[in-house]
Amino acid sequence: MKVVALEQIKAVLPGIDLIPLIEEGFVAYSQGRAVVPPVGELIFKDPPGDVHIKYGYIEREDYFVIKIASGFPDNEKLDLPSGSGMMLLFRQETGEPVCLLHDEAYLTDIRTAVAGAVVARYLAPQNVEGIGIVGTGNQARLQLEYLKDVVDCRDVLVWGRREEKVELYVAEMAQRGFAVEACDETSELTAACNLIITATSSTAPLLTADEITPGTHITAMGSDTAEKRELDGAILAQADLVVADSISQCRERGEIMWALREGNLQEDDLVELGEVLSGSHVGRQSDDQTTVADLTGVAVQDIQIARAVYETIKEKEAHEV
Repeated sequence: MKVVALEQIKAVLPGIDLIPLIEEGFVAYSQGRAVVPPVGELIFKDPPGDVHIKYGYIEREDYFVIKIASGFPDNEKLDLPSGSGMMLLFRQETGEPVCLLHDEAYLTDIRTAVAGAVVARYLAPQNVEGIGIVGTGNQARLQLEYLKDVVDCRDVLVWGRREEKVELYVAEMAQRGFAVEACDETSELTAACNLIITATSSTAPLLTADEITPGTHITAMGSDTAEKRELDGAILAQADLVVADSISQCRERGEIMWALREGNLQEDDLVELGEVLSGSHVGRQSDDQTTVADLTGVAVQDIQIARAVYETIKEKEAHEV
């Protein structure tokens, strides 16, 4: 079995066009061509943390994938990364282990950011007047970076809990070509931005329905466990379109779970992302519509990115021989 370290993964990743690959994965999932069991999960209280085990395969593909990814937010106090993990590829035909991608959760971060770009490509208003980022962590950075490929707007407002982290975010993202300003209240962000991304580990709503301007698109991606939450359920209730990356998964976690529990939403109101990508659902129909995408992270994303990285490395090594 081949073992690939993070440095080698980072070396080949820029040469892979990830957006169409992730789109293909979501379409396969919504068309019933992917086998994705429920998420395996460990939740830790002291110190706080979570470990996700996501796995599955796409029919008639070469591999199946098991991904383990952890998030321990207090690690920064120890000068350690908050995330870690690996992806394991097995041959679908025989069950043989093929490759261990010791990505330290980097591929999880990248495939999550790519999913945000995919959603913006299909659901953001045609004229994005401002991008709002709620959060200042690694995913908040990657989300903005990957939006460059699908959205022309470079005007950004950011909100975060800690002033020093907000200042660092503003400085770093300005170096990457964005005009970034900090705001003291989320209401400033929602008033000026019609594309909003929430990327936090919050367990209480950060945005309320009365703040949201009609025509706004929100991508919520921080709430990937049953404990986390970023949006007031009334936001989903008043939205013209609510999109789940996986309806079955969003019943158990994320913003949709909370909205269903509180009666702000019915499951019949939901559309799956793969349906929008394949054209079987029309998606956003005008810039006046308010749309929400709830991204909890689906194993098809891991399958697609792991396969692409492994095959790229294998092809590169074959040419070097």
